[in-house]
This record gives sequence, structure tokens and C-alpha cells, in this order.
Amino acid sequence: MDLLDTLTAKGLRGETPTREEALAVLATTDDELLDVVAAAGRVRRRWFGRRVKLNYLVNLKSGLCPEDCSYCSQRLGSKAEILKYTWLKPDQAAEAAKAGVSGGAKRVCLVASGRGPTDRDIDRVTDTVAAIKDADPAVEICACLGLLSDNQAERLKAAGVDAYNHNLNTSEGTYGDITTTHTYADRVDTVQKAHGAGLSACSGLIAGMGESDEDLVDVVFALRELGSDSVPVNFLIPFEGTPLAKEWNLSPQRCLRILAMVRFVNPDTEVRIAGGREVHLRSMQPLGLHLANSIFLGDYLTSEGQAGQTDLDMIADAGFEVEGMGESTLPRHRADIAAAAAATGGCGSGSAGGGCGTGAVSGEGESESADAAVGGGCGTGGGCGPCGGHGHAVPAATVGATDDKNADRAADEVRTDLVRVRRRGAGTELAPNA
Repeated sequence: MDLLDTLTAKGLRGETPTREEALAVLATTDDELLDVVAAAGRVRRRWFGRRVKLNYLVNLKSGLCPEDCSYCSQRLGSKAEILKYTWLKPDQAAEAAKAGVSGGAKRVCLVASGRGPTDRDIDRVTDTVAAIKDADPAVEICACLGLLSDNQAERLKAAGVDAYNHNLNTSEGTYGDITTTHTYADRVDTVQKAHGAGLSACSGLIAGMGESDEDLVDVVFALRELGSDSVPVNFLIPFEGTPLAKEWNLSPQRCLRILAMVRFVNPDTEVRIAGGREVHLRSMQPLGLHLANSIFLGDYLTSEGQAGQTDLDMIADAGFEVEGMGESTLPRHRADIAAAAAATGGCGSGSAGGGCGTGAVSGEGESESADAAVGGGCGTGGGCGPCGGHGHAVPAATVGATDDKNADRAADEVRTDLVRVRRRGAGTELAPNA
């Protein structure tokens, strides 16, 4: 397929495809799916070998959020029967983090519901980071606390936080369809604040809300232009009690095409399969490892994942290996630029090429020919929270015949029994699943 040959060649050189090429990936048929996975898999191995980075979530404060994001089980007015609790104490959070690290996670994501942290909340997170790093100084810490005010990112950086998560979630043009209590520009501003303080930018998207292919491509290119170091791809978990409870729009094949498109647009960036992996990819999860180089281990914020040991077995059975604490996740040219940005307090927004510097390509995975120089990518981004999506339904006339077929099949195969509210781990008396 000429398209896949072109995309593979660009990806091996660290180049960004055109919007038309990205859209064409989403329009491929099920008959072409394995070819798409194989092509994107070559790009993934070029930059990340066969390593899989494990991340572990600790929900510091659950539920009772004043924001009205339609996809979220913690939103204002949510009737989802999730766990609700206020801030965990530092020792409780450190104990929860220990479970994930002992299972192989090298990054702990500290998440708190709410519009954004108060200065007192930053103090709480500072104490929590200290408790976690006292137990294991090498562990990476990513904070996901909502919209940041001035100087809060700098305080988090000084406390030992390595990255900040704030997802863009969907395209700017449709963002108003998912929430009215903050804007797309608010999210971009928070990512810029975090990256400007020298924090690694982690920002991603949510798929499965009936969005168009154009929406998906818009947000992925926005993330590339912002220079996100990590791009989590969430697949909506339609919680009962939320406005999007009946939005079951994804098939495993659709999820794989989305992951492949994200990989082609972000060839040398960490791509993480986040919330909804078990619900929507189901038995095809191992194929996702050929596209993404990062996953969450065990449970999510308000939903249960598959058993942590099952995750580890899946990685080994698929021929991959868990990334070690001492290994750099990003390819050398990206890691060097990110380190320089952290040392100097950030470097602002990236260019359309995906960064704010140029570095020589160095082979980190397969021995593929790639002699061109590529943009490093250390602009702005943000995101590791595994819930989201938007409720802007696409008119049937805008959806292709292939998507109609997949949507019909997905509707026939809805597995609502797979949506399990988390009842264990942080905030409960039950052991965590890691």
C-alpha cells in the first residue's frame, strides 16, 4: 500500500505526515488493519524498541468535582456510583504508589478531581511527593490536578514532580460540546504553565464520543504542535449516571486505527494506551502494544482494569519487555532536549514540526535507516487522566460505509458488563490491583 509505505518512511525519519495521510489511516478497512498495525509497529520499534513503560494511577481525591465534563464519572451532577473521598494522607498515597512500583511501574500519576488546586492543595501534593520519593527516589512523578494558577507549576517542579498531565481531550472546534465550565484555551494555558516551569508535558485525547475523523486528527496534530512528550489515548468508558452513558461507538478495530494514526503523527513520542483499554480493545489488547509503548498498570481512577499480573503476562507473551527505571523512555534526541528544557525552566511552545530544537536522530530501537534531523519536541502539552471524550454526535451522512459497518458491529457487541466501578486500592480497605 503506497500510503503505508509513505507513512512508514516518514515515521522512521521522525517526520510528521500530512493531515490527509492521517485521515486516510482512519479510513482504512478491516482487511487492511494488520498491514496498518505492521507499518505503525515498525515506527514504534524504531524509536522505542520492544520496551513498554508502565504507569500507575493514585487517585488522591475522588468525585465531587465542580466541572461539568460530560464524559467524566466525577463530574458535577454525576449519578455514577463511584468512590467519593477527600484528600488521601501522604502516607496513604505513598502506600498506594508502592503497590504500583512493586509491580514494575516507573511512573506514578497523582490525580485529584476538581477545577484546579489551591495553594494548600499544592502543599498536600508536595508532602505526598516527598513520601513517595523517600521510599523510591528513582520513581517518576506525574501530577494531574486540573487548571494551574501562576507559580503553582514552579512549586510542583521544586517539590520533585517530573511531569504534568492535562489532556486536550478533543478538537478546539468541538470542545464546547463537552463542557461549559472551562475552555480549550484554559487547558492549553495550563499545559504551557507546566512546560514553562520545566515539567515534562503529558497531554492526550479521548475517543469514542461520536467524534468525526477530522476531530481526532485535529487534536492529535494540536498535541504534536504543542510538543507533548507523552500522548495518552483514552477510549471513553460510558459510565451509567453520566450524559454519555449510552455512547458505545468503538470497536477494537477502530481503536487500533486510532492508535496507529497517533503513532504516525507522533513517531518519536511516548504513546500511551490509557482508560478504556480493556473495555474496547478486549482480546486485541496485545496488538495495541505494537503501536503504543506505554500503558497503565492495573486499575484506573474510578474503574477497574484487568489484573496487574495479567498486564505483565500480556507484555511478555507478546514479545515485549517492561521498561526499567534506569532506561530513558524518549529517544536520545528527545530526551536531551527535554532535559535541557527542565534545567532551564522550560522553552515555551513547539513548532508545527513537533518541537523547539533540532537533534540528530539516533537509533533507539530497530536498526532502520534514518539519517535526517528532526525537531526535538519540547513545547507544551499535558495529560494522563484516563477518562474523557465528547458528546458531539456526528451526522450519519458524514460517516463512511466502513465506519457504519464497524459501528453496527460494535453496537451488536456492547459489553456493558466490562465497565466495573473501582472498589479497591486507594480510598478503600481492599488491596490495590497491581
